[in-house]
Amino acid sequence: MSGALQVPALFAKVGRRIPSPLVSMHCVAALELARRFKWLLPPQELDGRSFAITVEDLGLRSCFAVRDGAFRPVWNGAPSDLELGAKLADLLSLMRAETDADTLFFQRRLRISGDTELGLIVKNWLDAAPRPAWLQRSGAASV
Repeated sequence: MSGALQVPALFAKVGRRIPSPLVSMHCVAALELARRFKWLLPPQELDGRSFAITVEDLGLRSCFAVRDGAFRPVWNGAPSDLELGAKLADLLSLMRAETDADTLFFQRRLRISGDTELGLIVKNWLDAAPRPAWLQRSGAASV
């Protein structure tokens, strides 16, 4: 799927200029919505840990943490415990469970750095997380 979605260069240019805290605020809002609908409940092992996700072809970076079972933005720019990076198409494929994290990682389409044990916990959590029906339908519509 990674070749199917090409992000226009203008979007990447604009994306690199958007401050990380602004991106983080929107990402956390989406994660919190998913948590409240019980689509994405973080396991206890994630509590107190920080994360960064970079959408590489858009130049967007979101930093957040899990505190007391909820997602919270990280504003201070401190290093994250776990960093993930991929192109938009690959992240969408991962979210829809069309491709698993191992496949993306070994094809060098998913970059992972930081705490490797935490990375394994996150991978297993995401693999086991149920996907809402609308997310599955949105994947079928874009094919």
